[in-house]
This record gives sequence, structure tokens and C-alpha cells, in this order.
Amino acid sequence: MLRIAIQKSGRLSEESIKLIKECGIKINNGKGKLKSAASNFPLQILYLRDDDIPGYVYDNVADIGIVGENVYLEKSLDVQAILKLGFSKCRLSLAIPKDKSYNGLDFFKGKNIATSYPNITRKYLDSNGIEADIHEISGSVEIAPGIGLADGICDIVSSGSTLLTNGLREVETILKSEAVLIGPMIFDKSKQEILDNLLFRIKSVQQGRNNKYILLNAPNDKIPEIISILPGMKSPTVVPLAMEGWSSLHSVITEDQFWDIISNLKNAGAEGILVVPIEKMIM
Repeated sequence: MLRIAIQKSGRLSEESIKLIKECGIKINNGKGKLKSAASNFPLQILYLRDDDIPGYVYDNVADIGIVGENVYLEKSLDVQAILKLGFSKCRLSLAIPKDKSYNGLDFFKGKNIATSYPNITRKYLDSNGIEADIHEISGSVEIAPGIGLADGICDIVSSGSTLLTNGLREVETILKSEAVLIGPMIFDKSKQEILDNLLFRIKSVQQGRNNKYILLNAPNDKIPEIISILPGMKSPTVVPLAMEGWSSLHSVITEDQFWDIISNLKNAGAEGILVVPIEKMIM
């Protein structure tokens, strides 16, 4: 049995459970549960506070865990990031009152900075030769400048709306964070096969999310040009159509290339382009 710790509530919890289910693993995650077991895979889920997950993995209470990269780095325990998961993306940034002028990191020299991430903040400032006083607080970090506790803050930013509401503006990004799967530096050999199976499923789901399956029709004399535009896992599939002189081409393109490639395909003579989401993709 492989024990995985996930956040007990919130967006990270929802995304973690969604990923597990997309891997074909059936779990009963009823409200208020502290742990649950999968019915079709040797996996037990522990629902914990996100800040506690690295410690539970370090202490071998959990075999692996899903946690924000920011929490993993802040705790700085002897555990490793096994795989980035691509969800719950945010950034850890320095912010100051919006009415203050800012000309670079020297602004923070000798200043007070409030944060829930003192270790990451200190490491960043030290690497840039900035000496500042760091005040560790938990929760409501954005209020610190308004009550005179600090000159600026270092906190997690998603949309930036919370900063604006509190009269702050983002001036430096320290870290770009996303959910990561963490584990001990030396993994239990008896559970390695289960972990490998889980990683195979997760990577297949990730490949599906990051790619689109496309089908298009094209005149046969345009096929060489279209193939030069259209990437595939090896090469596009070409199937003759009932209409003489025409074929259907099938391929896979990555999400970040999608719109540029579609535009180029249309210009090259492709018609009837159909885009289909991929649930899972085995490489």
C-alpha cells in the first residue's frame, strides 16, 4: 500500500483528487475524512494541512505527498520533488504600497518585510546582497504595511486582486510555483513498483492535457506542405477520402503550439479541421 498525503481542503486538494481520479483510481473522498483507501489501486490517501505534508513525508508517515512547490522549498526538509504536476500555479512575490516609488531591490535595504515564507525570502535577498529585517507572520500578510508592521511583504500571488484591495503592488517575482509530487530521498524498495505505476499514469494524464488530437481534410497536392507544418508523435497519419484527390490527416499537437499551427494549416489549404481533447496519452 502506497500512502499519499494531500491537502485536506481547498483548490490544491480538489486538483489533487481530480488527478488521482483521472489516473483511473477510485476513491471515496467524503467530507471530514482524514484518510481513505482506493478500491482498485494499492493507494491510501491522507488528508492533511499543506504545511504539514513535507514533514509527514520526511517522517515516513506518508510515502509521498502533493504540495505546493513554495511549501516544499520553504520547509527545506530532506525530501525530493519527484514530479511537477502542472496545476495550482502561482508566484511568490515582493510587494510594496502602491504609492511608494520603486527603482529596484535596493528599495528593501534596511526595510522590514512581512512574510509567511521567511526561508525563501531570506535566501533570495541574500543572493542579491540585500540586508533587510524579515518578520514571519501567518495569514493576512497583506495587511502588514497598512498597520505599520512592515514596509513591504513577500507573499503568494495568483491574480493580484488581493494586493490591489490592500493598496499594494507587485514589484519582484521570487519564485514561480506549482503543485509537486514529493517523496523521501531514499524510497522504500517494496513500494517502488506501485510508485512507478502511479507515475506512469500521472504522466499519461499530463501528456493528454498538454496535447490536442487534430483531424483535417486537404487536397493531395497540399499534403507535403501540410506535413511540414504538422508535427506528430512520429509523423501524421494520412487516410484517403472517398472524394478523389483528397485525404484526411490525423496528428497530435501541443497546447502551446496550437493556434499558430492551426493558422498555418489553414493558409496551406487544410479544411474541416477538427480538434479533439486527449484524455490520456501513452508515450
